[in-house]
Amino acid sequence: RAIAERLATSAQTTAAVTLTTEADATELVRLRVQLKADGRQPVPSYTDLLIKLAAVALAEFPLLNARFEGESIVQSPEVNIGIAVDTERGLLVPVLRDAGEKTLREVALEAATLIERTRAGRVTANELRGGTFTITNPGMYDIDAFTPIINLPECAILGVGRIVPKQVVQAALDELPALADTPESAAAQVVIRGMMFLSLTFDHRLVDGAPAARFLQRIKQFVEKPYLWLAG
Repeated sequence: RAIAERLATSAQTTAAVTLTTEADATELVRLRVQLKADGRQPVPSYTDLLIKLAAVALAEFPLLNARFEGESIVQSPEVNIGIAVDTERGLLVPVLRDAGEKTLREVALEAATLIERTRAGRVTANELRGGTFTITNPGMYDIDAFTPIINLPECAILGVGRIVPKQVVQAALDELPALADTPESAAAQVVIRGMMFLSLTFDHRLVDGAPAARFLQRIKQFVEKPYLWLAG
């Protein structure tokens, strides 16, 4: 009942807008394979990787890490990432606090503990409060793109689709006019890449479309080039 009331309130009170983009997750997959081969536990899941890269992106785009307090818009100095977890009692969102301050291995360990406690019904009320941004990943259910509902009082939520191998034409943008005349040109290559959709729903009352689009673009860059946030 409480979950239903919160979802209804979010749908009725927010000016929700969803932006969707497709990202090449091939390098993200390669990174996880390398981490798994390293043998150290826990092995970060794709959700763990997205938590960490989203935390770095939120530090660059604090408008997406904001909330309403009364009539004021407040940007949180902390990045607390909510993780949407499917349980027998419904969808619950435990919060991984200070995600930007933790190493990737620390994120993986804490997230695994939170998810296990949530599914076992042992999560505390305090562990379900204080989120500043949420990630929901139904990719395991063969979902590509969707419209996630904002987890109030947060400003935005990132929906993550499954990673699917697809044929992709690789060519530099400045080569495209020439390719239109000679489609068989060797400058273009059809390759198999692991592609995924990213869906960002944000509250237009708190942030405009352009900053939200730039944030989603940054998330896409981090997915496609993990070294950008690993080096940071």
